[in-house]
Amino acid sequence: MVKVYAVALVAGVIALIIVLMGGALASNLGREGWDPGAGIGDAGKATIGALVGFGMGGISAEFSPLDLAWPVSLAIALGAAALSAFWVRYAVRQREA
Repeated sequence: MVKVYAVALVAGVIALIIVLMGGALASNLGREGWDPGAGIGDAGKATIGALVGFGMGGISAEFSPLDLAWPVSLAIALGAAALSAFWVRYAVRQREA
């Protein structure tokens, strides 16, 4: 399962870097149409947050000194993914308000 968490974390971090750097580049060049964050919308941003949360939560649970079983680690990872997606949606709504 560690490999699954690692792949999710790497994919989420790469997507996060692309959205952040692409948005900064689009803003600096004055081409708002190039902003990948605007293109993926709120659902895409929440998906990136869920990927990062799933990977971080799963890896943290797997390498916990408590020696958790893999179903417990998976439950922790899914909880972290849900909380991360919720937090991203909350943050996006706060920024738009």
